Amino acid sequence: MTPTPGPGRIQLAGRTVQLAWLREHSTQAAPLFARARAEVGHAWCLCRRPALRLVIRCTRTGRYHVAGWPGEGEQHDPTCPFHKLAPGLSGRDHYSTQAIRETDDGVSIRLAAPLTHQLAKPETHESAPEETSDDAGSRRLVGLLGLLHWLWEAAQLNVWHPQTGRPTWRTCHARLRHQLRETTINGRAVDEVLYVVPSFTPAAADANTAALDAFRATLGRHGTTERRALILGQIKEVAPTPYGVAYRLAHQRTPLYARAALHERAARSYRHAFGKTATEHRATRIALFVVERSPKGHLIAVDLAAMLTTATYIPADSSYEVVMADALAACRRAFIKPLRYDSAEAVLPDFVLTDVVPAAYVEVYGIHGRETYDRRKAEKREFYQRHPGQLIEWDVTQPLPELVRRASAARVPDAGHQTPARPHLHVPTEPAV
Repeated sequence: MTPTPGPGRIQLAGRTVQLAWLREHSTQAAPLFARARAEVGHAWCLCRRPALRLVIRCTRTGRYHVAGWPGEGEQHDPTCPFHKLAPGLSGRDHYSTQAIRETDDGVSIRLAAPLTHQLAKPETHESAPEETSDDAGSRRLVGLLGLLHWLWEAAQLNVWHPQTGRPTWRTCHARLRHQLRETTINGRAVDEVLYVVPSFTPAAADANTAALDAFRATLGRHGTTERRALILGQIKEVAPTPYGVAYRLAHQRTPLYARAALHERAARSYRHAFGKTATEHRATRIALFVVERSPKGHLIAVDLAAMLTTATYIPADSSYEVVMADALAACRRAFIKPLRYDSAEAVLPDFVLTDVVPAAYVEVYGIHGRETYDRRKAEKREFYQRHPGQLIEWDVTQPLPELVRRASAARVPDAGHQTPARPHLHVPTEPAV
């Protein structure tokens, strides 16, 4: 009997199971993994018919897991955990295998920001040196923004589909924690170097506090070395202090402190994340901090990367993109926000609509009369001439274009689709990038 297709359903050695069950019971499922690897050579993802192959990997510790088959990510259903954009639609393509390396043991990331500081050297509280590239121009190191974008893309938090429901920070935390299970950063297990702020509930408050205290205890002096780490969370407020600012994070009582110079640089580098957009459009600000522990036990941010997102955590490069993402969601469109990582030169669509075949592209034009922006606009239009698919363009001086999916368009099946009314959303006045 042919298994019924559906996202999240996996076939191993003739047995159909839920991916969520496999991830939670990988030890119990080890004999099934081993049999499938020996007899078939791979697993099957049942999100489509015919089924798509999945790689079976086994770490040195004997832990099995499945991964998407190379080059087949875009063939998966947009709601499938193994779906990926086509090559050329992610800033990750600009890294060498030295920067982000995938093996049977998981993912190894070389982060440019140092997580140890030799106490004999003076501290500058500046960003890490610019990442070096190989002879082909590929980056060998991942910057903080690149790591933040990798986390979001790997956890599929840049993906929106009307059938998957409205994500919460609890959703983000769960997806990120799963993605990080088999990841190392600068050769260290991710649990040692990255703390993802957990979702707050009264019942979990004490456990969350204890977890943060244990994480903070790993920081500080170890001989002649000062150990640092990373904290990922949602900025709720930036409050002034006598020496700089305090970043207050959602779901966490303990603030992160930073010098005024660091915050001023961050506000320039990530101006949309620290501008008025977040409050005006109920958007959010996600940040990845490099932190160290002060002699009095405070958490001090010495570097950071930030990104603006919608209220549903879809990244946006400007306030106009927040409006567009919200409009697409209101029209029940399925879409992905491509992320540029550390590559300012990457030519990527603002959004990719995945509920039509071939995929459609969305561009938001928010600046006029600037030579560099007009040149980039021309580069993007050349990009679309080489890629099949509908192009939806929005000049922000004009009303929003028609976004409802046309019945005549070839589309990905969506049993729950209903045609909504065209959204009426407030358009911001600040410039885009």
